[in-house]
Amino acid sequence: MKKGIEDQLQLIDHLQQLGVAYHFKEDIKDALGTIYGSMEQVNMLLKDNLHATALMFRLLREHGFAVSEGVFNRFMDGKGNLKASLRHQTEGSVSLYEASYLAKEGEHLLEEATNFTTKQLESLMEGSLEPHLREHVAHALELPLNWRMPRLQTRWFIEACQREAKMNPVLLELAKLDFNRVQLIYQRELREVSRWWSNLGLAQRLPFSRDRLVENYFWTVGWAFEPQFGRRRELHTKTNCFIVTIDDVYDIYGTMDELELFTDAVDRWDVNAVDKLPEYMKICFLALFNTTNDIAYSVLKDKGLDIIPHLKKAWADLLKTFTVEARWYHQGYTPNLGEYLENARVSVTVPLILTLAYCTGDDLTQEALDDFQSCPEIARWPSMIFRLCDDLGTSTDELERGDVPKSIECYIHETGVSEDAAREHIRGLIKENWRAINGDRSFTSRFEENLKNDGHQYPSNGPMHVSIRRWSRQTRPTNERSHQVSIT
Repeated sequence: MKKGIEDQLQLIDHLQQLGVAYHFKEDIKDALGTIYGSMEQVNMLLKDNLHATALMFRLLREHGFAVSEGVFNRFMDGKGNLKASLRHQTEGSVSLYEASYLAKEGEHLLEEATNFTTKQLESLMEGSLEPHLREHVAHALELPLNWRMPRLQTRWFIEACQREAKMNPVLLELAKLDFNRVQLIYQRELREVSRWWSNLGLAQRLPFSRDRLVENYFWTVGWAFEPQFGRRRELHTKTNCFIVTIDDVYDIYGTMDELELFTDAVDRWDVNAVDKLPEYMKICFLALFNTTNDIAYSVLKDKGLDIIPHLKKAWADLLKTFTVEARWYHQGYTPNLGEYLENARVSVTVPLILTLAYCTGDDLTQEALDDFQSCPEIARWPSMIFRLCDDLGTSTDELERGDVPKSIECYIHETGVSEDAAREHIRGLIKENWRAINGDRSFTSRFEENLKNDGHQYPSNGPMHVSIRRWSRQTRPTNERSHQVSIT
């Protein structure tokens, strides 16, 4: 019975990391529901099995079950610290490390687990480990599983499993075939959206802006990789292209007078407002106006729901924050960290992206649309993670080229601390926001439940999944092509 539960948990984990769990969605839900329903008995069976206990905890939390950190109490010593003997359980330490990144606010045991296992795994890397264990430990320390882009994790995990004899060969073959099949779907989708982008002609008419179609599409794969969500990837890729282009208008090209006119035109959502815009802004506004209206028309046609008020408000809110940042730059003003982040939670584009996801979801109803708020509280946390992770990667060179001060510079300016101290503070804020997201995995809001049921994940996978605004401005590619990445 004990071994059966561990094998079942391991199988679910493998299905997820191999990228084929979507084929077994209901089976996984039923299996985890059964385990959750008999937690007391399961905990007694697992006893001192740290690996299985941590794996169970992580899988249940990932799927929205309200499992307590108390399942790890039996691994604590009399002083409230994790037992020193756990240092000898390498596989268990990795599993506990991964599970600890699903901590909610106030869960001090899991915070202690993060510190304990990080030090332990770093120590193991300095010693002698079997090659496959060393590979997995190094991968975990680079970035926890909960922060990774699922599709990139699948690619790595398939290749890692091919070097391990214990992996089920049938399951591994299924994963390889499925990965290549889905890769072909991505290629077809990218060809179609590339045709749209080329016909739109916006990149040619605004040569100062970044032409990043492939990256914009790839970003959508990060939060909706399953093949059935092709329509979502198409809509989000189109939106991403506009975000990047308009961001460049605000950051590097438009004058303040022009930017304020453009923001007003979008806020009014009035095609007649283009008469006041300079030529390059006219083509940009009309392309945005027509594409957004086309998206709304398809929803109106299919469901009889008018989403235009929500989409235009989300765009207007975004551009108002772009205008604030542009004004800060032109005035040479450095905001304090709180002021910067309050603006950045919208300017980082998450509210717009989530609004689009919500309003084009399969389960959208009039009641859900009536209850929708353009920037619900739940959007704050992934927005903050996006912004803060993005800022940690912002180079001094980018700031010298004319970018607005980022969170690190704002905090230094406000407090006078060193750059190292400021970066450590930002890392702490990132962890706080992750704990807030983890605390809402039980789907307590209609907004989150709608997104989860529609197959989306929070667009916030840490440093690996940076904001779409951040793609390099240094060069413009002359020929971006899609290349199939085949696994054999």
